[in-house]
Formats: sequence, C-alpha cells, structure tokens
Amino acid sequence: MKKTDTIADIADGLLTRYPACASLYLKMGNAAIDVRSNSLALLTELNLHFKEFIGPKKSTDITIFALEGKPEPIPFILSEKQPDPGKTKIKEEFIDLESGRIVRKRLTGMMLFFDKTHHVAFGPCLANVNQVVNFINNRFIEWMLKQNSLLAHAAGIVAQNRGLALAGFSGSGKSTLALQLLCSGATFVSNDRLLIQRHPDGLKMYGIPKHPRVNPGTILSLDFLHGIMTDKDREAALKMETDALWNLESKHDVIVHEHFGPDKFKLAAPMHGLLILNWKRTPQPLVITEIDIAVRRDLLDAFIKSPGLFFLPDADEPAPDFSAERYIAMLSGCRVFEATGGVDFAAAVRFCRHFLGLDTGSKEDLRVRARIDRIEHNAFNRVK
Repeated sequence: MKKTDTIADIADGLLTRYPACASLYLKMGNAAIDVRSNSLALLTELNLHFKEFIGPKKSTDITIFALEGKPEPIPFILSEKQPDPGKTKIKEEFIDLESGRIVRKRLTGMMLFFDKTHHVAFGPCLANVNQVVNFINNRFIEWMLKQNSLLAHAAGIVAQNRGLALAGFSGSGKSTLALQLLCSGATFVSNDRLLIQRHPDGLKMYGIPKHPRVNPGTILSLDFLHGIMTDKDREAALKMETDALWNLESKHDVIVHEHFGPDKFKLAAPMHGLLILNWKRTPQPLVITEIDIAVRRDLLDAFIKSPGLFFLPDADEPAPDFSAERYIAMLSGCRVFEATGGVDFAAAVRFCRHFLGLDTGSKEDLRVRARIDRIEHNAFNRVK
C-alpha cells in the first residue's frame, strides 16, 4: 500500500494477492448481499451463522470481501476511536481517506476498508469470525440508513404480526426480556440494534442477523441457557453480588434456532409499540406507563443509536438527518411505554405477551389485560 492509494486501489491490491474463490449469498431485509472470500472454511463458518438468511444468487446490492491473510503494515497514521459512553477500552483505530475509511481492530489486527462501493475485511478472519459478522452487519446497517431508516439501540420481537421494540439503558435487561418472550411464543427480530423505517402502511422494524449475546446474569436467570456456560464459570457467577453479576461483561451467544427451533428469527416486522425499560433493581413494584415520547425526550437517549465509525455518508448526497426530532416523527403513531419501579421480568412478560396477542386465557393474563386496556396517556398502572 502507498499513501496515495484510494480504497479502490487497496481493494484491488488485496484481491490480486488474495483472490476470492467462492461466494455466500445473503438476503437481509430488502438487501441482497454477496459475501466473497478466499477461504472456504470462513464461508462455512459464515454459512452457519447466517443459516436462516441464505438468499438466492441474483443481482446484489452490496458486495463484501472477507479475505484471510496475514496482517500487513499500512503507511498511514491512525487515530484512536474513543470508546462509547460507559466504556473505557479503546478497541479501534481509523483514518479517513478522500475516498473512504480504514479501520483497524487493535486486539486482533483485523483491517476493514470501505467506501461507497468497496467493502473489504482483511486479516485473520477465520480466527475472528465475529468481527467479520459485525462488518457484514455494519455494511447492511449503512445501506439501510441510506434508505431513510434510523438506527435504534433496541431489541425487537414479533407475534401475531404485531411487533414490539424493547429499549433501555445499558444493562437494563432487554435481552433477558426478549428471550423470555421467545419462550412465550414470540419470534426474534433483533437483539441490540434495530432499524426503523416508515412505510405507507405504517412503521416497520428491521433486525440485524446476529444472535443474542447475553451476560452471565441472563444465563443464570433462564434455566434453558445454563448449558452455554461451563460448570466452573456458572459456579463463579453464582457467588457474585447481584449488581456485579449483571454488569459483568462476559458475552455468550444464544443460537436462536438451536434453543427455539426453526423459523423463530425474522428480520422484518411491523412495529406497533416500544417499551423503554427505565426500571431499577429495587423492591418497588413495577409500573408501566404509556408516554408521549415528544414530551419525554429524556428517554430518547435509551433508544437512539449513533451509526458510529462504520457509517460513511456519501460526499455527493445531503447529510442524513439523525436528529431527535426525526426519531420523534418516525415514532408517531407507535405506542410508547415506560417501565419504572423495580425490575420484574415476570410482570413485564405478562404486559408484552398481552400487547403481542399471546395471552393464554389464564386468570393472571386476563387481570393484566384488563389493566393494560385501561392505560391512558400518562396514567400509571401497576402490572405486578
């Protein structure tokens, strides 16, 4: 590489030395994606991850190269990407060229090159499949944002053709709640990133094809997940204080089709509601309130997600509008609820199950249904 190289030059050079030999075709939302690689072993791993989103060979919207190779020095001085709020570790370095962006993962040495038309992950891909998956998903996110979508920090579930987004500040338990709802018959849409888009027939949400990644606190709270932790790790987690356990950053993947069966991961659904988890680990009862998000703008911070380092606006197009006002406008017509008081997953599940039309007809469900049906704007309702 030379300092005068563009992203196109870099991509051409890498493909000359590491020619892609095969492809994996994906269908993600409305995007057709062709992932090409010089490593059949890598494509096999990606095929397992994207198992439910393999698409037919056709004209593509995004072509991504994932090239296995030894990391190479680059003739650029990279800047540190400052960590997100609440985080301390610097994980990435980057530089913007006139034609695009280069990102280097500090820990693994993975190099990511992208501009308007070129998308290349290069380095020890097979040893870092999760970073390749993230890069593919980030290219999909950018494509969707350029199709007038907005990015949200939320999980998504759907049942009976009714979709519900679950948002909350870091560590609020949205993944735990989403998995419990899957046990109640809901279908998974997304775990931590959700794209929302306005259509003539209403608001829709689009998921990211990445299986839920959960902390030990979630695993211990759900019996069917115990097997994804070693006995040693589980014993250590059981000895931890509650707050330390739920704040422990030790992620484990929950493969949806293995735990819930086929056809339980759907990347697109109508969005009828948003539940924002603003509860605390206190003995107080759970309270769920229907709110006007235009009035409670303070809660938007729990829902809005910055596109971050992997979004590159088109130089020849107007800058996208990611303002709070646009999120408020996008959510018009969508019912928004706030959960306050004490953390109570059982009560939250009953609320969500009713909203999604998954009531069992039990006395408890009927009681919750009657209370939820009486929710009025800014009226507090106890659902415990």
